[in-house]
Amino acid sequence: MAASDLAAAARAAIAVLASLGLGAGAGPGRAADPEPPPGPQRAVLDADGVQRIRIVGGDYFFRPNHIVVKARAPVELTVNKEPGIVPHSLVIEAPDQGVAVDLALDAAPKSVRFVPAAPGRFAFYCKERLLFFKSHREKGMEGVIEAVE
Repeated sequence: MAASDLAAAARAAIAVLASLGLGAGAGPGRAADPEPPPGPQRAVLDADGVQRIRIVGGDYFFRPNHIVVKARAPVELTVNKEPGIVPHSLVIEAPDQGVAVDLALDAAPKSVRFVPAAPGRFAFYCKERLLFFKSHREKGMEGVIEAVE
């Protein structure tokens, strides 16, 4: 097969995969997670009074990475990682807020609940690191939770 024929076949295959929603980060039978709009994401207040938001971790990112919640109201984070072999975690160390989380992430969603004690900002991040390489946090896998009145 000539090089031009191979290139045409590759372009056709990419077009078919894109039309099926099987781009980067997606697998067979699985649509890619929707991208939230840019900027801070406000947790949704449900009828039971709990603020809920979903976070997805992937190759050195959290989506969303800036979350806004109300202080002194329950928050539930539902967290999972994109499929793959690279381990990820969710760590929140905010003793002044009464929040301490250290959770290994899986493809299956896990939930974490806490109540921010007061308005303020606190970080969440992935603590994983491979030998002598930068930690996932140093590679940009971190975010902020902003508790407001």
